[in-house]
Amino acid sequence: MFARRMIRQAGTGSTEAGSPDSQPATPVYPSVQQNIEWLDNAVGHSADLVVRPVNSPSSQHAPLMLAYLDGLVDQASINRHIVHAIQQAAPGTADGDRDWLSRLQNAVISAGSIDTHDNLEDAVQAMLNGMCVIFAEQAGVALVAEASGGEQRSVEEPSTQGVLRGPQRGFTENIRTNVALVRRIVHSAELRYEERLIGRRTRTSVGLLYMHDIIDDRILTTVRERLLAIDIDGVLESGYIEEYIQEKTWTPFPTLLNTERPDAAAGALLEGQFVILVDGTPFVLLGPVTFHKFFQSPEDYYQRFDIATFLRLIRYGGFVFSMLLPAVYIAVTTFHQETLPTLLLISLLGQREGIPLPALFEAFLMELTFEVLREAGARMPRAIGPAISIVGALVLGQAAVQAGLVSPAMIIIVAFTAISNFVMPQLNIAIAARLIRFALMLAAGALGFFGIFAGIVVIVIHLSGLKSFGVPYMAPLAPFIPTSMRDTLIRAPLRSMLTRPLVLHPKDRKRRPEGSEKP
Repeated sequence: MFARRMIRQAGTGSTEAGSPDSQPATPVYPSVQQNIEWLDNAVGHSADLVVRPVNSPSSQHAPLMLAYLDGLVDQASINRHIVHAIQQAAPGTADGDRDWLSRLQNAVISAGSIDTHDNLEDAVQAMLNGMCVIFAEQAGVALVAEASGGEQRSVEEPSTQGVLRGPQRGFTENIRTNVALVRRIVHSAELRYEERLIGRRTRTSVGLLYMHDIIDDRILTTVRERLLAIDIDGVLESGYIEEYIQEKTWTPFPTLLNTERPDAAAGALLEGQFVILVDGTPFVLLGPVTFHKFFQSPEDYYQRFDIATFLRLIRYGGFVFSMLLPAVYIAVTTFHQETLPTLLLISLLGQREGIPLPALFEAFLMELTFEVLREAGARMPRAIGPAISIVGALVLGQAAVQAGLVSPAMIIIVAFTAISNFVMPQLNIAIAARLIRFALMLAAGALGFFGIFAGIVVIVIHLSGLKSFGVPYMAPLAPFIPTSMRDTLIRAPLRSMLTRPLVLHPKDRKRRPEGSEKP
């Protein structure tokens, strides 16, 4: 089970799942010099290892030795809370060096977290986590003080999930800062946080946030078990965790939602979901999720319900157009010309006159070209990326039409499809629509409308079989839960949304007492 709180202590690392192979622990030597040499060898004589002696004028004991890794600690904090505190310590009654170290821990050093370790492996892990290790002659233990810091990115506006109205702060790469950002929104003692280290080499801190009085115990037990079962070499981003804890791998549809917005994470917690934070990335994971969650934006709840409903319907429409529009064009121009009005059919046939490629290959050529331009724009330097993608699309599109390789109608179809793809607030569901689009284009090129219909049936069956931590992916549509439909395709007035999503089986189903929806 998760540790209730791990303040970057390495002492729990040897018992956590995913730790390096168990080896006998090396006890702290009585000699400070031996301990420093052991630490130096353990980190491979690393150039960023800093070792400095500190002596207290009021103590008759040998100087203390401080060891830490430069860049992982806040130098000002070490000087103020550790070095200066030791140098200014008043005379005490401690006789032995171990008693002197105990007095430092309890009465002198003012760091936020102080602990003792009796083996050097734990001391090294604490140092790698940004703590300062203190050795005293003949003490037999190491004192570990919180001193993490160094250069870190400050709280800024989210770069991928912006809103016109709402909070303008996003998560950072520091897991402690991210937990604090959520707690600044949810001021409740029922907000619980658990943390563990995952990764044999990286020893990455992975946190779990949930509302104790809301989340279903079965969901909480499932996510704990899946996190405990992860045993990999390293965790560099939350995507590593996502792949290991999702229920089905072979699906284009995401079964976990990611966000860099603290308000979105707080809203998920209040509905009975959990939040997984990974140290080193601003993107946190939310689950369990259903299909309609990927079309909801935090901004939907910051403005009037009618405007939010209109925008939400546009997102659903954009998803449908993004998947089906090229396939429908291929089917109509190849098999079902009779479905078009006569004037429109004549216009399309006139545009396609002299085009050497069939509609299927024409669509594939333009779609792949646009995908290449989109990827190039994302990978190029920010100063020139957007300009290159826009100019490239205009120049290539115009040149392809003038050369007679594609028709102007195809350019319009591809452009509108791409714009529709950007309407969705979640990038991973937009990528799923892009992948499905190519499959439906092949089906339309082979069987026309029948192929599109067959593809849609396969997609619906696949979606109906998906689950996210035991929650049906298509709920509240399948199974149908009428009371939860108020926040699915539409966003009903907040006063009428009395209950939390029942598909999550929250312990506390009511958002507020009955009758409070009336002004």
